Amino acid sequence: MSELAVVLDFLRQLGANNSKPWMDAHRADYQRARGVSNRLVADLLQRAQAFEPDLASLSTSDVVYRINKNDRFQQSDEPYKRHMGAGLKRGGRHSPWAGYFVALEPGGETYVGAGRWLPEPAQLARIRQEIHYGPDAFHALRQDATLLQHFPTGLDRSNALKTAPKGYDRTDPDIEWLRLKSYFVWRSFPDAEVLRPDFTDRVVAAWRAAQPLVSYLNHAMQDHG
Repeated sequence: MSELAVVLDFLRQLGANNSKPWMDAHRADYQRARGVSNRLVADLLQRAQAFEPDLASLSTSDVVYRINKNDRFQQSDEPYKRHMGAGLKRGGRHSPWAGYFVALEPGGETYVGAGRWLPEPAQLARIRQEIHYGPDAFHALRQDATLLQHFPTGLDRSNALKTAPKGYDRTDPDIEWLRLKSYFVWRSFPDAEVLRPDFTDRVVAAWRAAQPLVSYLNHAMQDHG
């Protein structure tokens, strides 16, 4: 049995008892699950550094998210997230760049992703400009067979403007993609697949497939003067 079962089991219990008193009483269980999760992230980071130069200077502590909720994004009164995860990107987990993501959560909610979710307005404008000026390069990345093998649904289109962004014509042939507010691919894993011995390999393979997209987005978001 994969040691990641320890993480899923702890998070399942946390989901049913999401309170500070419960967490205080189960601190040892949390530390054990956190240790397993951090070892996974350390392994993933080391392997991702082999193909992504932007990650070269990062350590595990730079990329692991805290389990405590950030009040700015809190959508419930639960004090703790229901997942353990990491964001591997230039400058660390909270940097504004595109990167690679993993979150362990029971109930089939574990996900692996890559790209940039809700970039800042100036960055979003630069991505749209890059697509508008060179649509062929963007579409080649978006439709890449290897990317779609790992992320079958392609770019997430759930977050989009209802109309054309300012400065663009609603009849633009690429308007469907220019309306996006995020440029992100992701896929979920059932618990049984998380516990398979090849789970780490599958995460790394998915990230590697997304590396050209991440590189494209980071290049686009830079201020080129």
